[in-house]
This record gives sequence, C-alpha cells and structure tokens, in this order.
Amino acid sequence: MSLHRPRFFLLASLLLSLFVAMPLLAQESAEQQLEQLKQQAIALNRELFILEEELLFPAQTQLAVFLSVDAGQFFQLDSVQLKLNDESVTAYLYTEKEIAGLLRGAIQPLFKGNIRAGEHTLTAVFVGKGPDKRDYRRAISHRFTKADTAVLLELKITDSTANYQPAFSVEAWSGN
Repeated sequence: MSLHRPRFFLLASLLLSLFVAMPLLAQESAEQQLEQLKQQAIALNRELFILEEELLFPAQTQLAVFLSVDAGQFFQLDSVQLKLNDESVTAYLYTEKEIAGLLRGAIQPLFKGNIRAGEHTLTAVFVGKGPDKRDYRRAISHRFTKADTAVLLELKITDSTANYQPAFSVEAWSGN
C-alpha cells in the first residue's frame, strides 16, 4: 500500500484545498465558484480512476491478451475461446462488422485480469472457415512465466502463402 501513499496525499491535499478555499470563494462570483469546483471535481475523479485501476489491476499481477488478424484468404474467424491453465477465462463470437474492423488492422483486447507469479499456459481455440470454406478449428498454446511485471500477449492470425493455410501465433509484447 506504500506505493499508493503519494496519490493518497495528493487526494487529501485536493480535498483540503477545497475546504480551505471555501471562504475565499465567497468573494468571487457564483459562476466562477461553480467552474472552479467543477474543475477540482474533474481532477479528483481522474485521480480516483487511476488509483482504482492500480488497485484492481496492479502491474505485478496483470495479464492482458489481445487479438490481431491479418488473414482472410485462408481463414475467416468466427469465434475465439481463451483458457488459462486449462480453465476457460473468456470466449468471443464475432459479428461481420467486428471481423471487418480486425481485417482493417484493429487489435481487440480479449482478456485483462490478475494472475499469480509463476508458470502459466495460455491456450486459444480459434473456430472459423478454413481453406475451401471448410469448418476449421485450431488451438495454440503458449507457456510463459509471470514475474513482477505485467504480461502483454498478442494472438496473431495470419495467412501463410507458403502452405496456403492460416498461421496462428503468440507474440509477447512484454513480461515474457
């Protein structure tokens, strides 16, 4: 909790300045007082949001998984299921608009959560239409070690012209 002490003192000083400034505000117009209070409330809300994010998803325990698609000729994505240590953590069924966005270069955040330090296995199961419009189901696994930093992983789907098949891979952005 000592990491959040400077934010707590910043928050406390903001609140204290609000109460100390009240008598001085009586001399200003009501409109100016309202605008100043509004700005202070916005600043306070921003600080509270940052503090909440740090408390809920501390970097020491954070895992984030993203999906990108550079395919279309050999694979059309229908759904993705994500498992962490053989336990399902998320599943996603795509609409045509979402697929179009991914094909234009969008990167979708699939999962954000907290995990303990140590060895982990991430498994992604992709379902869609493969070559010749046949049903296609493919799973990939990625072993990683979680340490004291956030782990950011990207699941990539690409077309492989070498063997006319889709290629599935995992790229570590950090923490691996």
